[in-house]
Amino acid sequence: MSGVGVLDKAVLILAFLSTDGPASLAGVVEGTGLSRPTVHRLLSALEVHHLVARAGGRYLLGPRLLGWGHRAAGTNLVDAARPVLAALRDETGESTQLYVREGDDRVCVESVERATGLRDTVPVGAVLQLARGSAGKVLLAWAEDRGRYADLVAKPVLEEIRRRGWAESVAEREEGVASVSAPVFDASGSVVSAAVSASGPIARLGDHPGERLSERVVAAAREIERALGGREEPPRSITNKEGREDV
Repeated sequence: MSGVGVLDKAVLILAFLSTDGPASLAGVVEGTGLSRPTVHRLLSALEVHHLVARAGGRYLLGPRLLGWGHRAAGTNLVDAARPVLAALRDETGESTQLYVREGDDRVCVESVERATGLRDTVPVGAVLQLARGSAGKVLLAWAEDRGRYADLVAKPVLEEIRRRGWAESVAEREEGVASVSAPVFDASGSVVSAAVSASGPIARLGDHPGERLSERVVAAAREIERALGGREEPPRSITNKEGREDV
């Protein structure tokens, strides 16, 4: 916490809505633990500034945050990813997302949903755990501080992700959902800027979703890099002088 009470409470409300919204007033009170008068007062103020919106009596993140989020993630990245995610959705029939790292979390900065059928909704602005789910593990696998997360994600797991260039998860982030993710490298080909992901029901993707989706997801990541002017084939891992993978 920053020690600035009203700011900390407002951020707490926004963080709750990013992961558990849309929610009613009572839901926000219960989810944040703040008093009802405080929640009502702050929601009203946030709504005035378009940081919160209302639909059907429920509160959700406002459109102003979307614009800020695109700037924070890098407008070029989001713009480059949007048509690629749509094409990946059409090709696989699954929901697609783009995530960037934010400290110990990952944030969804773009999301393209299935037009029909069962959806795996991850709204833009959603804040998810970094150490759970395929996208989080991709962001960790190439992170310089990945050793800090050894108690949450085993080193051999990250080594395998770096070796093959993609990650898969089954019912880690949400029960019944599987996903496959691949890294989007910067122009140097060594630093991961984002993770592109495709996700859907385990009933459709099975216990090994990578068998069906990995090639297409990796191709989508390379397409985003090309749109950003990056390298055609960035290295999947970094090797040390002895020829061993340095992870």
